[in-house]
Amino acid sequence: MKLKLSALVLAATCSIAAQAQTEIQWWHSMTAVNNEWVNDLAKDFNAKQKDYKVVPVFKGTYDESMTAAIAAYRAGNAPHILQVFEVGTATMMASKGAVVPVTKLMADAGKKFDPGAYIPAVASYYTAPNGQMMSFPFNSSTTVFYINKDAFAAAGLDTNELPKTWPEVALAAGKLKASGHKCPITLGWQGWTQLESFSTWHNTLLATKRNGLDGPDARLVANSPLHVRHIENLGNMAKQGLFVYKGRGNVPEASFVSGECAMITTSSGFYGNVAKNAKFKYAVSTLPYYPDVPGAPQNTVIGGASLWVMAGKKPAEYKGVATFFEYLSNPDVQSASHKRTGYLPITMASFKLTEQSGFYKQNPGTDTAVNQMVRKTTDKSRGIRLGNYVQVRAIEDEELEQVWAGKKSAKEALDAIVKRGNEQLERFQKANKG
Repeated sequence: MKLKLSALVLAATCSIAAQAQTEIQWWHSMTAVNNEWVNDLAKDFNAKQKDYKVVPVFKGTYDESMTAAIAAYRAGNAPHILQVFEVGTATMMASKGAVVPVTKLMADAGKKFDPGAYIPAVASYYTAPNGQMMSFPFNSSTTVFYINKDAFAAAGLDTNELPKTWPEVALAAGKLKASGHKCPITLGWQGWTQLESFSTWHNTLLATKRNGLDGPDARLVANSPLHVRHIENLGNMAKQGLFVYKGRGNVPEASFVSGECAMITTSSGFYGNVAKNAKFKYAVSTLPYYPDVPGAPQNTVIGGASLWVMAGKKPAEYKGVATFFEYLSNPDVQSASHKRTGYLPITMASFKLTEQSGFYKQNPGTDTAVNQMVRKTTDKSRGIRLGNYVQVRAIEDEELEQVWAGKKSAKEALDAIVKRGNEQLERFQKANKG
């Protein structure tokens, strides 16, 4: 009887303990190997303490999860944490009352939080004009260049001297095609890689007002002679079958992993997928540039996403979110994540830790993203923060597709991006006055 009673008491105690756990809902947009990473982070955090349980929930693409979260917030059932891609930053910053700034969250929970510990380009991007860090940097990435070394060798190209400039890329693409390669180069996230990062990499403005960092009255200027020249070159490469368009967002990445396409410009966060699934030798290199442009190469811009804390939750829940962010800030956790995914080690401490571990020497090219981001920025290259940018990116996709299909000239498409994009920026400015 005593044994039965003890078992009942134990069961009741376990039940109370389980109930006492505060659940934290985390909506995200990570797929494939990065989805596994997110789930592993939550598992590890949940195993390390008993007060909180982080529940990661995949909510579709970045656009879809952001739309779902805004609808959920209006209905009073938003998640605690929302992963938002960098182009949604200005929109989230303007959502007054809907979010809790991360600086405030950490201070209220009595947790140490030093924005100065982060890579400057990362911290400044998510910091409001009043100096308050608004969101927690999570999977920060930048644009890099992936090359299939086996395909290069088969085409008789030097695998030790890889193309660094756009003219060299075009020459390599020609040799790959001549050797029978059906897709010499493709582009992931075309607006981000070929307009946004292209601009900062060449120390050229994409938009006025320091690319929007100085206020919502910024306007696009991405139809400069340099932009026209580049998109025209890519359009000509498409006509010759040197560049093959494979779709929007990260859709083209699958064609590189499969070996179909020999080169791709895309996110550094693609590294985990390549490292796990590519059946060939590959290299991670810097984004190509035009050597005759003064100031090039400068620095690339931040991509990926950050974690936003939604308003309207209980203090105990916010304490749980802050505890989770504290865990994510740990240099060991950061370094392991960086090695696994290719996303940036977002603090200087985790960068140093990774360097000291010999990871970069053992895996050449894995420090490319960091080196591109820690360069000294200029007023033209610090970052791009524009309102309604989700819609602007869709316009970029539509118009660039017209060039690749041979239906519009580069000048016509870029003029249309500027005109249609600026209508979106004006709309955002009017909606967020005062």
